[in-house]
Amino acid sequence: MDLDTIWASFINTLAAEEEIVHAAHKKVAGIPFLYVKHSEQNDIDKVIKAIKKASAKSMRGHKLHSVTVFVRSEKNSLVFRHRFFVPQKKMFCCGNLCPDCIRFENES
Repeated sequence: MDLDTIWASFINTLAAEEEIVHAAHKKVAGIPFLYVKHSEQNDIDKVIKAIKKASAKSMRGHKLHSVTVFVRSEKNSLVFRHRFFVPQKKMFCCGNLCPDCIRFENES
């Protein structure tokens, strides 16, 4: 799975939303930041909903999760830390009777 194609799909989907004027991403010190310019009449909640919708659409068919954290705003520009990641899977039994234990994987 190539995260660059996921990011490209995400940015294209996000830029197509009516609330968003421009969207871009940039890595700074290994941390991916999402820069979003929105129209004047929209508030931050509508932009966050558009980000969640676009990330869900771009992650469809892949075992990925995303996390979006608001960083700062300036006029009608917003900056978020946005990250796609593969969830960690347990590889051994720790003996604590966890509901997602590796021992119960084949029993379902």
